[in-house]
Amino acid sequence: MEYMQEPPSSSHGNILCCTCGVPIPPNPANMCVSCLRTQVDISEGIPKQVSIHFCRQCERYLQPPGTWVQCALESRELLALCLKKLKASMTKVRLIDAGFLWTEPHSKRIKVKLTIQKEVLNGAILQQVFVVEFVIQAQMCDDCHRVEAKDFWKAVVQVRQKTVHKKTFYYLEQLILKHKLHQNTVRIKELHEGIDFYYGSKQHAQKMVDFLQCTVPCRSKASQRLISHDVHSNTYNYKSTFSVEIVPVCKDNVVCLSPRLAQSLGNMGQVCVCVRVTSSIHLIDPNTLQVAEVDGNTYWRHPFNSLCSPRQLEEFIIMDIDIIRGQRLGAGAGLTSNKHTLAEVWVQKTSEMDSSHQYHCRTFLGHLLNIGDLVLGFDFANANINDEFLNKINPHHVPDVVLIKKSYDRMRRARNRVWKLRELERERDAADTDDERQYNEFLEDLEEDELLRKNVNIFRDASKILVESDTDDDGAPRISLAEMLEDLSLNDATGGEGADMMTDS
Repeated sequence: MEYMQEPPSSSHGNILCCTCGVPIPPNPANMCVSCLRTQVDISEGIPKQVSIHFCRQCERYLQPPGTWVQCALESRELLALCLKKLKASMTKVRLIDAGFLWTEPHSKRIKVKLTIQKEVLNGAILQQVFVVEFVIQAQMCDDCHRVEAKDFWKAVVQVRQKTVHKKTFYYLEQLILKHKLHQNTVRIKELHEGIDFYYGSKQHAQKMVDFLQCTVPCRSKASQRLISHDVHSNTYNYKSTFSVEIVPVCKDNVVCLSPRLAQSLGNMGQVCVCVRVTSSIHLIDPNTLQVAEVDGNTYWRHPFNSLCSPRQLEEFIIMDIDIIRGQRLGAGAGLTSNKHTLAEVWVQKTSEMDSSHQYHCRTFLGHLLNIGDLVLGFDFANANINDEFLNKINPHHVPDVVLIKKSYDRMRRARNRVWKLRELERERDAADTDDERQYNEFLEDLEEDELLRKNVNIFRDASKILVESDTDDDGAPRISLAEMLEDLSLNDATGGEGADMMTDS
């Protein structure tokens, strides 16, 4: 029996390095790795320190030639931006790997570890790892330059409302803050009858106009003015102006509708009370509890004005009240409110308590009022009103008094208010002495109307003690703790020293 022997395994012999004589496996260069690196540096020509520009105001990085991009630290976007700075010098090498090395966030340094390969002597492939340091240099972008200049703008949105009260503007301010539409503004300026929003681009202004048309009943006009014209490139530079007019009706206003509009809304009474202004005007008839919504287009086709201002409201005391139940409306009547209760009341002015003169009227506040309560209302009997539609109504159909809302102790409500709202940073022409009173009335409206505050971010006031209750001691409504948000600040996240480091230049 013969045994077959396995063929001897072939083994490659070692050679000596031509420079240092160390035994190495054969390679095309006949040199060891150490000697090969001393002879050839494949990272030659690649800068080891590069500058990148960063805007502190908007926290964006410059991507040459003129684009500013938002990048987080150690993100893929920032790594791509850093590699683009080295692209021109890495055309002869092959990039294998790239990654960040940790650096102190406030050191203004970004270190990137690169692994590259390149074919060197006689076809040998050499791989090398090295670090490139990127130095962050501060440079203000063009957009922030325009913001700081405060005089440069391409488009302006002029919002106006011809009324003495600013409740609609306060509500609109909270909507803008909630949806963050103020971030693209170059400048915000408050005027007597409205507010101006300045923008660096026409697209941002158009976005604001579209938002206003969806949130408040209004109408708008657009115009533009030629600033400059380049004949050679046929380019034009315009400044655009958008004029937005909000309907001159606010919450708690008494209005008189035209006969045609009142008939189209379900044969409701012409004298109505505005209970809310959102994307439409919400009206209620104090005699029948009929409710209706009037949008912007309907209002401009059949306009009506407010009959009284908030300063003309007088304080009454409830002498007697009788709830009306099971009232039947005529054919073609519209919807009635389920949140209000119809009642007949006898009231007397608190300024005429020494007399026996009382007024009789109907009200939609029957679910809130009791004998002895104070209520704010408008005295039609002793008012001199010049209105086109009201003058044509039969005087017997005009109520003597229209009650608007229940009155509470304003000082106590302000003292027990444990929440606050944010405000837009804007320029003011002159401080109106009545602004504080109007703002407090808006805060009271938020406490009383749950539907109104659903669109508003309400923040807890850390400087006041929280008391979990839905009503005050005197029955005034109060916003619950569940509806409040925590007012986060930079100090809450990093502490006092951290906040200084974040804002340190």
